[in-house]
Amino acid sequence: MPIPSISLLRQRSPIITNLLRHVSTVRHRHLPIVVVAAAKPQQQKSYNARKNFLRAKQHTSKEYSSLAPVLSPDDKPELTESQAIGTVAASQANFMRVIVQSEPSRSGVELLCVVRALLKKIKRRVLVGDKVVVGSIDWVDRRGMIENVYQRSTEILDPPVANVDHLLVLFSVEQPKLEPFTLTRFLVEAESTQIPITLALNKVELVDEETLVGWKSRLQSWGYEPLFCSVESKYGIDSLASNLRDQTTVIVGPSGVGKSSLINALRSNPRASDAVEGDNWLEPILGSKWLEDQRVGEVSTRSGRGKHTTRHVSLLPLSGGGYLADTPGFNQPSLMKVTKQSVAQAFPEIQKMLKENEPGKCAFNDCLHVGEPGCVVKGDWERYQYYFQLLDEIRIREEFQLRTFGTKREGDVRFKVGDMGVQQAEPRLEPKKHRRQSRKKMNQSILDDLDDDDDDEDLDLENDPILRALRNENQ
Repeated sequence: MPIPSISLLRQRSPIITNLLRHVSTVRHRHLPIVVVAAAKPQQQKSYNARKNFLRAKQHTSKEYSSLAPVLSPDDKPELTESQAIGTVAASQANFMRVIVQSEPSRSGVELLCVVRALLKKIKRRVLVGDKVVVGSIDWVDRRGMIENVYQRSTEILDPPVANVDHLLVLFSVEQPKLEPFTLTRFLVEAESTQIPITLALNKVELVDEETLVGWKSRLQSWGYEPLFCSVESKYGIDSLASNLRDQTTVIVGPSGVGKSSLINALRSNPRASDAVEGDNWLEPILGSKWLEDQRVGEVSTRSGRGKHTTRHVSLLPLSGGGYLADTPGFNQPSLMKVTKQSVAQAFPEIQKMLKENEPGKCAFNDCLHVGEPGCVVKGDWERYQYYFQLLDEIRIREEFQLRTFGTKREGDVRFKVGDMGVQQAEPRLEPKKHRRQSRKKMNQSILDDLDDDDDDEDLDLENDPILRALRNENQ
């Protein structure tokens, strides 16, 4: 009967080692053992070279990710017949309206697009005003899919619009009545974007001349030069149109101040269209929804506020050149991008005091200008109480965010080691996002909601700025 042989590898496992010890104690001491020789130096050298090559490929994959590479504004990618470059004109639900610009023969064609699922997973959000690459285009049904987004020059999140050149803060002196604190919140939000601002007051036909003079001197003390206009009487429309020409302007303000009415008046202004020489660039898209008038509504007689007639952001062309972004009205900006160190930069009064005291400055580099020793900013200006109130609100929000979310945040893309040790980029999903919630936790949350119903009756959760900003961030 032949005796089987045992082959020992270079790296012995514990099972084989114990087996050898047992064999050495038995009588069959002439058991033939075949030992595999160790690898030769040349084989070991080639293995190290291959390992270094794989390590180099790993570093290369980190620098050039295969997940939708970022496009700079000057990039001109090669496009196929079913691809085009355009601008996002409107966003509603899960659909985007994109106006094609790269194809000369199809310039101005409006496409109804969805966003590529990969962009959502890596949290590369598509905003109105973005320059995008559209693929899988069906030119007959005018549908496509947004495959990539170009880098933005500017971005605002409340309302969400990209590549903005100018901000028009619009308020009304009456119906609804102008409130200084609400106006301050909008101005602080606008100043935090570092985009040029124009302040306009609408519905001047509803007040007398003395009221307008008082508001003008008051706003000048704040550091702003207001423009008065009236959509009803067409007063000041020409001066506004000249300021907005050849720019992408976002109109922000509370509901009911006349944003949509002002946009309709500016787009139908005959003097603006006469200023453009040559062919009409709007001719290829005549009859499109992009040129329809915006819906307008009356101010509520019960609350004195607007009725949220505009429900999504849309980018509209002006006949005199440029674009206007009509945005939904809201009562309070979220101020999510304003920190306690940057809020002072949003008040022209503080900047004026600091400039007048140069070369002198505050005793502390992190001075918040709330009465610290050696502070050069005094509290004898009108909006000081508003500044103190906003600073206290931002402090509470930052402390809550620090306790809840912490300071660390993982990237939206992770690298997974695939075959042959090559790293592959893939989107990082949120933990436990796709897991079903336990029945016990669901029942407990229902009980908590029932307990909190009585406390939340007086809260306006729909218009809460922080909840609205978090909802927009997660879209």
